[in-house]
Amino acid sequence: MSYPPEDLPASPNIEEHRFPCDQCGADLRFDPDRGALTCDHCGFQAPLREAAPKGQLAELDYTRALNDALPEAETEETRATTCPNCAAVFEFDAEIHAAECPFCATPVVTDTGMHRQIKPKGVAPFVLSEEAARDAMTNWLGRLWFAPNGVKEYARKGRRMAGIYVPYWTFDADTRTAYSGQRGDDYYVERTVMVDGKRETRRQRKTRWSSRSGRVARFFDDVLVLASKGLPRRDTEALAPWDLSQLEPYHPEFLAGFQAEGYTVELAEGFGEARAYMDRVILRDVKFDIGGDRQRVQSLDTTVSDVTFKHVLLPVWLAAYKYRGKTYRFVVNGQTGRVKGERPYSAMKIAIAVVLGLIVAGIVGYLVATNQ
Repeated sequence: MSYPPEDLPASPNIEEHRFPCDQCGADLRFDPDRGALTCDHCGFQAPLREAAPKGQLAELDYTRALNDALPEAETEETRATTCPNCAAVFEFDAEIHAAECPFCATPVVTDTGMHRQIKPKGVAPFVLSEEAARDAMTNWLGRLWFAPNGVKEYARKGRRMAGIYVPYWTFDADTRTAYSGQRGDDYYVERTVMVDGKRETRRQRKTRWSSRSGRVARFFDDVLVLASKGLPRRDTEALAPWDLSQLEPYHPEFLAGFQAEGYTVELAEGFGEARAYMDRVILRDVKFDIGGDRQRVQSLDTTVSDVTFKHVLLPVWLAAYKYRGKTYRFVVNGQTGRVKGERPYSAMKIAIAVVLGLIVAGIVGYLVATNQ
């Protein structure tokens, strides 16, 4: 197998990667089932070129990135299209000039512009093939009785799903927190009360509060933050968990035949979300350190240091369709097959269910009345 040069610039700053088949010249694609590059035209297979050894991926310094002081090798310019409807930023092959946005099914004309971004450090390759993802989606739809029949037909007809590498940030940080608060220890006293003219002894809970202060420390490793606005957060959260131990050093061969979304959540915004998560965990740590039955936290003073990050790509199979003018999506975790979807409800099916429910309730009521 002869590979193209690592960089094939369409312009002085844009990198393009192509993987032509040695037998017929068609484009190869990454096949999750085989873990190799495959030609759909002639069946030729080529092993992946050995990339950097799998292991700990290099972290980048967060402060340097904010100050635009990253080495030039850590950034790149790509050809990208922005959807006019959902604002997702994604890449198309250079020869494609019109298509549907994979996130919202809006027709787009791909007059691509240049998009400078921090290069991905790692990629979790697709484990599920498109066929396996469609099976997972079809099985999930089969459990949705109230979905319109047209939605289920959408899956059964085998319309292609889009394999998308979705961008995420991961953040590492060392934190140390000084706190002050109060510890509450419950105790019980007995009280005598009158109930219907009779004396009864009841236990009443009370809390004894005492002041507490101290320090907690925690190192956060790979706090994962979605860097895309093309997918609703509720969808991507439903796809969790992700197995980040399967991250491979980034290599463009894993993207062959798939689309990659550019990040639209900038680095500082992403760290803001990561910091909110860290603060919740730190608060839990402080309450555990205070102990007792109840806790009151009065002050927290957290120092955050050694903040590093990575830009990584995670695999999602996606199908977007329009139903009566509204966009609905199915997303499938490309590692695990976990499914999340949006779908309309069939008014007819709901009406039938209500009528059947009323009939059953009427029959039950009649039988009860008859037995009485």
